[in-house]
Amino acid sequence: MLSNACKYAIRSILYLAMQEEEGEKIGVKKISEALETPQPFLAKLLQQLTKNKLVSSSKGPTGGFFLDKANLENSVWDIIKCIDGTDKFDQCFMGLSACGDENPCPVHFTVAPFKAKIYNDFKDKTIAEFVGEIKQKGRYITLKDIGL
Repeated sequence: MLSNACKYAIRSILYLAMQEEEGEKIGVKKISEALETPQPFLAKLLQQLTKNKLVSSSKGPTGGFFLDKANLENSVWDIIKCIDGTDKFDQCFMGLSACGDENPCPVHFTVAPFKAKIYNDFKDKTIAEFVGEIKQKGRYITLKDIGL
């Protein structure tokens, strides 16, 4: 449902948010290595996220990427809108051009609640809230350190 670019963007923002407590500015190389993502591609994504005020950055020898308080109040939906757009969430699951409650495809009423739940969770939960859950419940944004 989400492009690889969008998945990388979400993971990189969650990673930065998890490092936020240390107040550290992190270079793209370190983020790329931690998340096992292609560095040049991630660099372009981080530039786009910075341009759209989803990530903060500073230049120079002590520079890098970080999240400020405003960035932490963004949602995963904000990232999705920035990278992929919202068209995929509006399209019919079966690819029909005119599907909705009035004109449902065979799986419309099965898929519609699922899409609504994802939309609401992504829109209503802040990055800070997602990170709280990651830390509390021991969820992973990379499999690098668990030996898989």
